[in-house]
Amino acid sequence: MPRRPEVFVRPVSMAEGQRLQRIGRTAKDPVKLRRAIVVLASAQGQSVPDIAHLMACSQEYVREVVHAFNEQGFAALDPKWSGGAPRPIDDPTRTRICAIAGCDPRFLQQPFSTWSLTKLRDYLINHQVVDQISRETLRRILRDGGISWQATKTWKPRTTPSSRPRRPASSRCTTLRPRMGVWCVSTSSVP
Repeated sequence: MPRRPEVFVRPVSMAEGQRLQRIGRTAKDPVKLRRAIVVLASAQGQSVPDIAHLMACSQEYVREVVHAFNEQGFAALDPKWSGGAPRPIDDPTRTRICAIAGCDPRFLQQPFSTWSLTKLRDYLINHQVVDQISRETLRRILRDGGISWQATKTWKPRTTPSSRPRRPASSRCTTLRPRMGVWCVSTSSVP
């Protein structure tokens, strides 16, 4: 198998070399630090296998960093972090969810007067606003939309005839104590 042609960084000016050294000394991001060291080593004439051995990485990684630096310059040293997985629920759908949560469920022909997270979730899935959504995701969407979500506390009066009336308040049941002076007795002896 023939040997692959060596890959080297384009000629680096004195200012660029100093900038690479400064990045190699002060970079807080480990990805940027590693890429700067690879480029600096290549600019000093080290071969791809030597750099890969020095950095404990693959030769392919070294070649990718060198090619990227030759094409993009110092922008190639910055990692291209993505923001994680794309949001499964887009902004118009989030706005619609907040609008539905803000209206009275009876207006939407629902048999209850307030939404719970579970009821709202079921309504959104049944009416195909979303395919699926967890209660936690729904809670976060409502919080981000500025909708305060609090559990409703309701009390229902007893309407059964067998329910007995409540006892009178305890203040009427207790007797008043006679007022007496307070005596303090010390158990320690003072010499």
